[in-house]
Amino acid sequence: MLVKEYRICMPLTTEEYRVGQLYTISKHSHQESEKGEGVEVVKNEPHEDPVHGPGQFTEKRVHLSSKLPSWARAVTPRIFYITEKAWNYYPYTITADSHSLQCSFLPKFSIYIETKYEDNCGDSENIFHSDKILGDHEVSFLDIAFDEIPERYYRSLEDPRFFSSAKTGRGPLREGWRQHTQPIMCSYKLVSVKFEVWGLQTRVEQFVHKVIRDILLIGHRQAFAWVDEWCGMTMEEVRRYEQATQEATNELIGLVAPAISVSEVGQPAATHSAPASAPSTPLSDEAPEFLAPPKTRPRKKSAPETLTLPALRERAGAE
Repeated sequence: MLVKEYRICMPLTTEEYRVGQLYTISKHSHQESEKGEGVEVVKNEPHEDPVHGPGQFTEKRVHLSSKLPSWARAVTPRIFYITEKAWNYYPYTITADSHSLQCSFLPKFSIYIETKYEDNCGDSENIFHSDKILGDHEVSFLDIAFDEIPERYYRSLEDPRFFSSAKTGRGPLREGWRQHTQPIMCSYKLVSVKFEVWGLQTRVEQFVHKVIRDILLIGHRQAFAWVDEWCGMTMEEVRRYEQATQEATNELIGLVAPAISVSEVGQPAATHSAPASAPSTPLSDEAPEFLAPPKTRPRKKSAPETLTLPALRERAGAE
């Protein structure tokens, strides 16, 4: 098992990001979905934990068959998805078992993610105090403005070096922004990747961590770049937006899912055992070096500009 801790700072408060996170996940999931592929929401409902209190339980299936790189399609079944079960006790999200995020056909592969959000610049040490960590683990600071992301995911409108928020006046972000920007918060993410296949374990775990690093950067960049879309939303409003978007996404990928309950926490307790969170993660189309086939086509220099969801926002606001 390979364990790493990622720290990602944002020019937001933790209270602001509570709304921004929900909005960003819903919008990004819709953008990444199409007929037969995407993020199917199976459950989204209040959950009460005896230790951590009220939270929100979600279960999703990330359908990926046609989106997998060629080297992965060669060894995976035609119908492939990742199951994600998450318990969000914001600003603390935990994972209780190693199977909370796993592949539909790889029982020996799992991802475990524990997250804490704090209003600081990432200088809290030993924030997890976890007895699950054996020995030291690597800590990586991710800079949403100046760390590179894969070219295919780059959108100029989402680049924090150039984006300026009309509503908040924040941005663009300059070199050294984490030392002088206010407000500032940090997402602390403890990520454990396990792939118990002899001969491939180390290489696959390292590759998956690289994918997760890219996805964390992309998601946090989008949350800031979309701040003018979600800034000012109440939790009730963002929950309505989340519900409308999730239902539209399920329809888009052609799946009929159970009714989604996204009412605020504090409702009667659900019957799930505690734990878990892991963000939806589109996989990279680059194979690890030991599996990469010869490249026969040039890569695209950039991805299309960000799509918007005006219809869904109107729909959410009208309810």
